[in-house]
Amino acid sequence: MKKLLLVFSLFFAIPVSAAEITSKITDSVQLTVQGAAIQSSRIGATYSTSGSNVQFAGAFGLGAAGAYTDASPSLSTAGQAYTFSEAYNAADAIVTSASAASGTIASPNLYGNSTTQLGGSAGTLAGTLSGTSVPTVTAGGPGTTATGQRTIELSVFK
Repeated sequence: MKKLLLVFSLFFAIPVSAAEITSKITDSVQLTVQGAAIQSSRIGATYSTSGSNVQFAGAFGLGAAGAYTDASPSLSTAGQAYTFSEAYNAADAIVTSASAASGTIASPNLYGNSTTQLGGSAGTLAGTLSGTSVPTVTAGGPGTTATGQRTIELSVFK
């Protein structure tokens, strides 16, 4: 009977393989220092006027290329009340070239509508990967980020 059980178990035995179990550990560190940036938009010239009982000798307002031209105002009806106001905003001059050295524009042109962002300072920013422990990061100066990550994956019977 024992022999029959031994023969029977040989036909129905399920082999086990270590290749069906996998383990993966992934460590990463990402260090970032924010770069300096300038966004600048050129504004055009504007001119506006309003009033009553006022007349002009000649042209006034914006002339060629947004240049302001003035005229001589005078009263339409002498001895009567009058009001007059005008506002002028000069256009930004057009910049046709800028020079850069080592990836930096030494004197960037700032138009009438500008946003400036300072670059980060690495300071003590650092990251370390270790074969025996989780990654470590050290904070840096302003405008920096540091991210350390460990991912562990275990698959059985994949």
